[in-house]
Amino acid sequence: MKTTLDIATVQAFLLVSDLQSFTRAAEALGTTQAAVSLKLQRLETLLGKRLVERSPRAVRLTADGVMFLPRARALMDAHDRALSGETPTAQLLSLGISDHAAGPELVPLLERLHAMTTQMALSVTIGFSREMLEAYDKGQLDAVIVRQEGSRRGGEKLVEDEFGWFASRRFTVPKGEALPLATLAPPCGVRAIALRALDKAGIAWTESFVGGGVRAVAAAALAGLAVAPLARRIAPPGLVDIGPTHKLPKLGTSKVMLHSKVSDPAKLAALRTLAATFRSVADA
Repeated sequence: MKTTLDIATVQAFLLVSDLQSFTRAAEALGTTQAAVSLKLQRLETLLGKRLVERSPRAVRLTADGVMFLPRARALMDAHDRALSGETPTAQLLSLGISDHAAGPELVPLLERLHAMTTQMALSVTIGFSREMLEAYDKGQLDAVIVRQEGSRRGGEKLVEDEFGWFASRRFTVPKGEALPLATLAPPCGVRAIALRALDKAGIAWTESFVGGGVRAVAAAALAGLAVAPLARRIAPPGLVDIGPTHKLPKLGTSKVMLHSKVSDPAKLAALRTLAATFRSVADA
């Protein structure tokens, strides 16, 4: 009797592979971890091969899983084309992301999302949380990933970040001089929090570097020019939190939220994948 692959089980395998987590794959599919595990077991039984190695800390593909991966992607692509035709008109998902929310994770985030949503065109805008929320409220964006600001409520929490004062290991705070800072320009909410904390603590400061993006701010800190208020999650290697040793005020935590009003099933599925992917990258 000829065996037949089930599309749902193949989709579950691809999500587990891309997200490296049964929990995140379940989030993307809108189901339970147990259901995803069952689908993988069925697929492995059907193929007669172990595809995934499970451990408390990680999920990795076996050698057979790595070999099956390109065939699984080809099958899903063929399935999508069969449903939508040879020249499908891809739907557009317009997304706004706060630079302080995504940081260096933006590239892997978009790569994974693109690989898992081949039939969904993405339009991504990077900017300040406040600007992204304003565009979202005007209906210019389908969804936004931003830091929670002020009294704004609603949305889905993706991660909660802890902030610190990051500088190069060779950076020295000049005695008797104002603390040199590297920040984004107003209306950056992180900048405002940092300056209020310094003013409240009575610490003199000066903005030595004002960048157009978090990567530029981090580069200034890495070059030893200044101290940058950053979330630990997005601070690049080479920077250390000098706050405790120099008795700088604590900056607290901030939630990264996903806001969306979309009702289209395809866009909702893409956003589930987006949320699961963001958490997966943040947990890595």
